[in-house]
Amino acid sequence: MNIVIIVIGAIFINNVIFSRFLGICPFLGVSKQVETAAGMGAAVTFVLAMASAITYVVQYAILDPLNLGYLQTIAFILVIATLVQLVEMIIKKASPSLYQALGVYLPLITTNCAVLGIALLNIQYEYNFIETVFHGIGAALGFTLAIVLFAGVRERLETSAVPKALEGFPIALITAGLMSIAFLGFSGMQLG
Repeated sequence: MNIVIIVIGAIFINNVIFSRFLGICPFLGVSKQVETAAGMGAAVTFVLAMASAITYVVQYAILDPLNLGYLQTIAFILVIATLVQLVEMIIKKASPSLYQALGVYLPLITTNCAVLGIALLNIQYEYNFIETVFHGIGAALGFTLAIVLFAGVRERLETSAVPKALEGFPIALITAGLMSIAFLGFSGMQLG
């Protein structure tokens, strides 16, 4: 039951985009089409799940026993950068069109503060290995949900009558704010 609470909480209540405001750069940059947003969400899901697992091992098997906790951020960024390179090679080979569509935002997963933030939160919350992995997956699914929903709204906005002063990025920011307020409604949920 604890795993379900962690996953539901990470998706809706503590959504990485709408509640923690992490990962905003790819959220705004790759959310113009649902297909591209879903591809970015899948890439982030893989990286976040793997990064959560590997950073847990790095923290408790290497850094803590050797009293190297001060290297935590550097070690975690190294793990994340390696995973992103792996994902980039896989996507380039498997789906060149998605690779082109994601463009510069794919390598930017390395510096996506959502990935590093969740890895650090897993340690801060003192989750065990299984909880760490599921929290990473839940946060990634929350990121994917947010970016795909936002992309769907942005696609509709392209064909809607929007005042001239709000066309493009201004209406996207207003929409993101409204979606954040909508997700705020989940903050009162009591799980368990």
